[in-house]
Amino acid sequence: MPPGTESIRILAVDDHLIFRQGIAAILASQADMTLIAEASNGREAVRAFRQHRPDITLMDLQMPEMNGLDALREICREFPDARIIVLTTYTGDVQVMRALKTGARAYLLKTLLDKELLDTIRAVHGGRRILSADVSYALAEHATAEALTPSEVEVLRLIAAGNANKEIAARLSVTEETVKGRVRNILAKLGANDRTHAAMIGLKRGLIEPM
Repeated sequence: MPPGTESIRILAVDDHLIFRQGIAAILASQADMTLIAEASNGREAVRAFRQHRPDITLMDLQMPEMNGLDALREICREFPDARIIVLTTYTGDVQVMRALKTGARAYLLKTLLDKELLDTIRAVHGGRRILSADVSYALAEHATAEALTPSEVEVLRLIAAGNANKEIAARLSVTEETVKGRVRNILAKLGANDRTHAAMIGLKRGLIEPM
């Protein structure tokens, strides 16, 4: 690291200790980076950010107590200049868009850490926004797709949980015919063959989360 250059201060947020240890090992080999704090859930992440004000935060999405998206939202509301990189296993376009709209500066798949993490950290620290190739493809693939309405997303969530139309109608206090209409719209918008296929697409794209 050139004389007078400050190290990039990093907060790592993930509920898996082994993963955080892996991040720590990668960063330890870099002269221009320092892991200053760790957190295992969203609540800890918000507290750690307030305490340490890191230059870069590496944020997982699926965590207990408070998920990464909610932590991202809270941090960016309080610190609009926060530079947060989402690290996840999920490539779903809806999940990506939620994170970017909430304030994430980059979205990187965990499978690419050994290849892209360090370059992404430096790029985001330098003010750039970064998406991995797989994530960019997922966004482009569904860029013109018609979005599901909130009521259709709720029906899809109940379908994925194994509910029949009659059960969904009772849960939502609507008629079974209304549910059937929403299911038809869901299948058409997602290009799904049947209810099970629709649920799989919904999970893959991040429209709904695993139960």
